[in-house]
Amino acid sequence: MTRIKRGYIARKRRTKIRLFASSFRGAHSRLTRTITQQRIRALVSAHRDRGRRKRDFRRLWITRINAVIRGNGVFYSYNRFIHNLYKKKLLLNRKILAQIAILNRSCLYTISNEVLK
Repeated sequence: MTRIKRGYIARKRRTKIRLFASSFRGAHSRLTRTITQQRIRALVSAHRDRGRRKRDFRRLWITRINAVIRGNGVFYSYNRFIHNLYKKKLLLNRKILAQIAILNRSCLYTISNEVLK
């Protein structure tokens, strides 16, 4: 039986994987098996952290709104503020409310006074 040499396909695949891991350190960027493991781990982390980023931003927005609402001088909490917003059917999401809280506090005070009525 004649000898079959491996073609360029496998080398091409490994090169593609190595390009992904070119910024990794040590064996994680040199050894094919280790590169594959690290690539899987990196992609899993990226997928997980995309969801985590959404949670973190929502927490940040809630904290900012709460700080401004409590600093208003009215004994008022974030929880009651959001509840009253829904009751009055003023549909503003937390991202927009947080931006208003940072950039234009008087506008947020106006909204909170409107909600209190």
